[in-house]
Amino acid sequence: MTAPFAADAAAPILAADADIPPAPVAADAQVQPDGAEAPRASREQDNRPRAPKRDLDGWVLLDKPTGMTSTQAVAVVKRIFGARKAGHAGTLDPLASGCLPIAFGEATKTVPYVMDGRKTYRFTVRFGVETDTDDSEGKAVVTSDHRPTDADIVAALAAFRGEVMQVPPAYSALKIGGERAYDLAREGEEVVLQPRPVTIFRIELVERPDADHAVLEAECGKGTYVRAIARDLGRMLDARGHVSALRRACVGPFLEEDLVPLDEMRERAEAGEEALMDALDPVALALEEIPQIAVTPPDAHRLRCGQSVILRGRDAPIVQGHAAITCQGALIAIGDVDAGEIFPHRVFNWGQKDKKPQRRGKR
Repeated sequence: MTAPFAADAAAPILAADADIPPAPVAADAQVQPDGAEAPRASREQDNRPRAPKRDLDGWVLLDKPTGMTSTQAVAVVKRIFGARKAGHAGTLDPLASGCLPIAFGEATKTVPYVMDGRKTYRFTVRFGVETDTDDSEGKAVVTSDHRPTDADIVAALAAFRGEVMQVPPAYSALKIGGERAYDLAREGEEVVLQPRPVTIFRIELVERPDADHAVLEAECGKGTYVRAIARDLGRMLDARGHVSALRRACVGPFLEEDLVPLDEMRERAEAGEEALMDALDPVALALEEIPQIAVTPPDAHRLRCGQSVILRGRDAPIVQGHAAITCQGALIAIGDVDAGEIFPHRVFNWGQKDKKPQRRGKR
């Protein structure tokens, strides 16, 4: 169900790993969910009744297409499902594709655990040009006629694995003196960001379409900028470079093989409620990578009231830190476990058992 990745894609990418706002829209126009502009009058004349919204809890793993902001994508999927409350875990720029997890209802409480998880990116480095944004949207600042060999690239990638210090791109959502770095950069001010530690668990060369392009795949931790990897790799190889195409394959426990394209989601909606709801994954899927603890109904009641409970008995699990708490198959709370005591800090308002397995694919 995943969309093919074009290694030599010419479409530029603007900071898919940062929260970059879309270009400004004229005051007399409105941005529609598909990115098109429509006159304000046409919206005012649309008096059709809207479908009533409903309470839904769960995750939709959208394979976001290019040409759509994350906010627009959430709005479209929210309308398809008629959901009352929705959000997403991790912004993708309009010109990037791939995994955009969308949370409905109670699933929004688990968003931080998803955003803290590992992310897998597949991206193309275009050698020969370094830009001010480290992607194809920016202006060329340095060029190079040198082109590295496959062996050069493979050898250089060793320096990017593990915990490394990385200087974020000037065009990023990080704040300097209360201002976004990308706002300062657009105003022509010099942006100086300090190196930060990031973790890259895996990075490898997966394809070499031609001398100018190299397709890489990286699995990295929170705060890693793919554009910075392309920039630093180009400098290390004396070839200069920037990101020319980007796809996010996985986010935390959400896998690429489970993504649902937007067109398929629309088709499911037309096919009927059962087909559409089959694309909705359980809330607990987001918590798959943290310990799970089952408690008794009395303890579940205490946790839901915000009270701590003590794990008793020799069969009590030995857990320290974050944990997902369940009772009779239902997700009750997310809490911190310290010295055998559970302290709830996120309590769920429903107690339905998950009707679907927590994962369809396998990493």
